[in-house]
Amino acid sequence: MNINSEKKHKFLMEGSCISSKENSIDLTQITLRPHNLSDLDDLMVWRNDEKVWKFGWEPYTSKDEGINFIENIAPKFQLCQAICLNDRAIGYITISSSLPYNYDKRRERSAELSYVLGSKYWGKGITTCAVKQVVKVVFNELSHLERLEALVDVENVGSQRVLEKVGFQKEGVLRKYLIINGKNKDMIMFSLLSTDLQL
Repeated sequence: MNINSEKKHKFLMEGSCISSKENSIDLTQITLRPHNLSDLDDLMVWRNDEKVWKFGWEPYTSKDEGINFIENIAPKFQLCQAICLNDRAIGYITISSSLPYNYDKRRERSAELSYVLGSKYWGKGITTCAVKQVVKVVFNELSHLERLEALVDVENVGSQRVLEKVGFQKEGVLRKYLIINGKNKDMIMFSLLSTDLQL
């Protein structure tokens, strides 16, 4: 099931996502929506942000790669939403599984969460709010799903904090698990079960 194509969801950033005085972003202005081609210039900015691709998001060398992502890659995720500030895309969040590719019946009750946000917006609570809202929708809409997991670079402390705030559990370190920018990287596996939800 692809949540993107089933129906449009209105992701509300209220309640659990309240702006603090020291936060310069009004979190009620953060929304999640499907990508469209008008996001291309914004996508190219943060996709080519050196601080972002340090943690595994390969930069795009041309706008054609950005167009391909918006038109062909994003729709294949179970869920892929642009994270927007005043309707400008500043990142995105995805849910994916191995289905229908590389079908493994033993893994059909789990999916992987990933997200990326332009570095100028880090540390403002935006990603935490987006993850909370997506987790709620995913476990409600994909009733067969029992586990969400996320892999995080051991050096990406900010992303680890996001997952911990939402309630993900750190399961362990996968040594030299991925090659990122030509280097073998240790990754931390986090998980959240549907029975863990207290959002």
